[in-house]
Amino acid sequence: MTMIELRRATADDADAAAAVFTASRRDAGAAIPPSPHTPDEDRWFVREVLIGERETWIAVEGERVLGVLTLHDDVIDQLYVASSAQRSELGTRFIALAKQRRPDGLQLWAFVSNTPAQAFYLKHGFAESERTDGSLNEERSPDIRYVWTP
Repeated sequence: MTMIELRRATADDADAAAAVFTASRRDAGAAIPPSPHTPDEDRWFVREVLIGERETWIAVEGERVLGVLTLHDDVIDQLYVASSAQRSELGTRFIALAKQRRPDGLQLWAFVSNTPAQAFYLKHGFAESERTDGSLNEERSPDIRYVWTP
């Protein structure tokens, strides 16, 4: 059995990380509103912004990317786990890594429709701090800000 390693993403990982990013959103069904971007735009965003400008980590098993975590300042900007690796504690490992990297606290946003994510973040010590009507996100979908304070 191959171990799943968490490591910093490089430009060479961009296409595989983008594939997880795009597929995870799609596979979430109604929990996550449809992306306003094409897969090509997602690849550009992952390569140029997430990996190029922010602190992005990936979970890899052999050569296969199974998850993506991006930190930007004190924000968990992105957290996606491939549907085949969900419920494998990979998300928990990413949260532990984020807390280690940002020991003074974290925040993140989750869509109101994404009740599995809400339960996951609450389980890991995050507390709801704000709700919006979604007018400030690209999907125009109501969301919730969660905060973790050590």
